Amino acid sequence: MTNSDTAMNPDGGVEVWRTDMQPALEMNLMERIVESENLQRAWKRVKSNQGAPGIDGMHLEDFPAYARQQWATIRQSLLDGTYQPAPVRRVIIPKPRGKGERMLGVPTVLDRVIQQAILQVLSPIFDPEFSEASFGSRPQRSAHGAIKQVKQIIKAGHRIAVDLDLEKFFDTIQHDVLMSRVARKMHDPIVLKLMGRYLRAGAMVDGIVQPTEWGSPQGSPLSALLANILLDDLDKELEKRGHRFARYMDDLVILVRSKRAGQRVRTSITHYLTDKLKLKVNLHKSQVVKIEKLEFLGFSFRGIRVYWSDQAFADFQHRLRGLTSRSWGVSMAHRLERLNQYLRGWMNYFGISQYYRPIPELDSWLRRRIRMCYWKQWRRPRTRIRHLLKLGTSKRHAITTGLSRKGYWRLSKTLATQTGMTKEWLEQQGLLSIRDLWMKVQGYA
Repeated sequence: MTNSDTAMNPDGGVEVWRTDMQPALEMNLMERIVESENLQRAWKRVKSNQGAPGIDGMHLEDFPAYARQQWATIRQSLLDGTYQPAPVRRVIIPKPRGKGERMLGVPTVLDRVIQQAILQVLSPIFDPEFSEASFGSRPQRSAHGAIKQVKQIIKAGHRIAVDLDLEKFFDTIQHDVLMSRVARKMHDPIVLKLMGRYLRAGAMVDGIVQPTEWGSPQGSPLSALLANILLDDLDKELEKRGHRFARYMDDLVILVRSKRAGQRVRTSITHYLTDKLKLKVNLHKSQVVKIEKLEFLGFSFRGIRVYWSDQAFADFQHRLRGLTSRSWGVSMAHRLERLNQYLRGWMNYFGISQYYRPIPELDSWLRRRIRMCYWKQWRRPRTRIRHLLKLGTSKRHAITTGLSRKGYWRLSKTLATQTGMTKEWLEQQGLLSIRDLWMKVQGYA
C-alpha cells in the first residue's frame, strides 16, 4: 500500500498526496468527471464552440431536452464502465493551396460533452509537466508564444532551422503507444478503458462504420491533449539533448548554430520519432535551412523580425477576393459582417508581423472592391445616379458614370464613385480598416 501524507486544500477539505509528491489521482476520476459542476462547464464550452451534428443528427439546441431524459442512464454507464461512444462522422476538407486533404471526425454532441468533461479533469494532471517549449492547445499559451520563443533562440545565435514534418500526424498515431503514455500518470481503469473506446469508436463514411485501428480524430475535444501527451516524450528528449526548439502541436522547429549540426539533429530525431513514437516523418518536406527560409506557423523571419509568410499573405488576399466577389448574392450588411469577422481574426493572428509596407495599398484595394460590390448592387443607371448624388458627387460626374457601360472594376475607381463612396462613408457602413487593425495589434492605437 502506498504511503501518503494529508494536507488541507483551499476549500477546507483534505487532499491525499503520495510520498513522491504526485497526487493520488489514480482512482475515482470518473466520479470527478461526471460531477454536475464539471458537466455544466463542459456543456457551456461545447455550446460556445458550436459545431455540426454527429452521426445521430442531433443539433446543439436539442441536447438539453435529451440530457434531461437520458442523463441518469448515461451517467451510470460511465461510472460502471459500460458506456460505448458513437462513431465519429468523417468529414474531409481540402488543405490550403491544394496540398492534399485533412480528415476530421465529428463526434455526437453527447460525446463532445463527455470528452470535454474528461479534458477538464485530465488537463490539470498532465499539463503542468509539459515542456515550456510546447505551445499548442495549452492554457495561457498560443502560437504567438511559439513565435516569440523562436525569436529569442535566433537572438541567442541559433540561425539554422531543423524543420521536421510529421506526415498525417493525427491519422497515424498508434493507440498502444499513446495509451501507454496516458497510463503513466492516470491510473483509473474505467477512464482508461473509455479513452481507448473513443480512439477505437470508428468513423461513419457513406453510411458505413469503418474501424479506427490507429489515429486520433481531429475535431474531438480530447485530440489535442492526447497529441501533447504523446509528443511530450519528444519534448523531453530534445531537452535532455540540450536542443533549443519550439513546438505547436505537430509543428516543430529545432534551432542550431550550424548546418552540419542541423543535419545530425534531423537524422537522429527522425530515428527517435519513427522508432520510439512510431510516427511517420515526411523526409521530402523536412528540411535544414537558414532561418530566413523558414516558414513556421504562417510566419517567416528576417533576423529577429517577424513577417507573415508570402503564402499566408497570398491566402489572405485570395480570401478577401472571395468575400468581396460581386457575384456573391448577399446583402451588403451580411457581406461586411463576414468580411469584418475575417479581418479581425486574421489580424489578431498575423498582426504581430512587423511588415507594414503592403497594408496601405491593400486597404485601398479592399475599399475599391467594396465600391465595386455597391455598384453591382445598385444595378440600374437611375439608382446609381440617385445614390451618387445623395452621397455628394457632382451632377455631371454622377450622370456620366451612372450611364457608363464600362466594367464594374473600372468604374469603382472613377472620380464619381470615389468622391461619393469615400473612405469615411465606407467606415460608416461598417467596413474596418486593415491599417487600423494592424496598428491596434501592434499597440500603436
